[in-house]
Amino acid sequence: MENGTYFYLMLFENIGYIRYAFFGLGFILYCTIVLFNALIILAIFLERTLHRPMYILISCLSVNSLFVAAAFFPRLLTDLLSDTHSVSREACILQAFVIYSYASNENTILMLMAFDRYVAISKPLQYNNIMTPKILSVLISISWIYPMLCVGIAGILNARLTICGNKLWKVYCHNWEIVKLSCANTIVNNVFGFFIVTTTVIMPLSFILYSYVKILIICRKSSLDFRRKAYQTCIPHIVILLNFSVALFCEVTLSRVAFLELPIGLSIILSLEFLIVPPILNPLVYGLNFPEIRKKIIWIIKACK
Repeated sequence: MENGTYFYLMLFENIGYIRYAFFGLGFILYCTIVLFNALIILAIFLERTLHRPMYILISCLSVNSLFVAAAFFPRLLTDLLSDTHSVSREACILQAFVIYSYASNENTILMLMAFDRYVAISKPLQYNNIMTPKILSVLISISWIYPMLCVGIAGILNARLTICGNKLWKVYCHNWEIVKLSCANTIVNNVFGFFIVTTTVIMPLSFILYSYVKILIICRKSSLDFRRKAYQTCIPHIVILLNFSVALFCEVTLSRVAFLELPIGLSIILSLEFLIVPPILNPLVYGLNFPEIRKKIIWIIKACK
């Protein structure tokens, strides 16, 4: 197969009239993700008292959710209504770039959130000197640019492969599935893929774990009121972290473990969890648990009415 041809998303084949039910569900999910995350971003942007590192990082999670939703849902909804489910190689690599940039960005942003909470709890008197607007801007820029640069290089490596097949058994474009279609040597792609996983998944998760263990140690030695305030701000972050980690683990396991055979419906649900659940759960958790955000969202809704 020549490098400029099309891929076919095979899981959309022969789904019959149930496609319209899936389309309705997908459209509702898309609108929900856009609405919830837009409200979080607006609330933090409009309320000056929320222009603090923790809340700015929360808004970064929402921007990341809108980023991936724009790449995933329009294509999904189009394929559900279409009789042909082909996608050009360039468009497929672009969608894979956005999806895996989102996953990597999510991990690095969660790492910054853990660092922010660690500094706030372990060094409260020095917090404002450490988490300055300038330092925060640099950290956020790195947390976005580095993962996207790595995923972009992986996309370029995939684009250079000679492809000997055109059937993708996914409902979205997937880097590893594209690599498996290659009839050329893919050792460079595999090694670089492992490097990306190490630097954007394993290392951030290790730092997050270290940060929260240190926070727990500090809390054990502190007063009851201090522990209550620390847990109040940390628990939502931990819930988000666990949800995303489990969702990402399911996706990676399904993609990489060749002998793992599950019913096709369950496989699709598990592979889509990291694209659907975190973008909905994140704004719900932060909107409901942080009174400052909740009050501003209620104000925005009332103002719209």
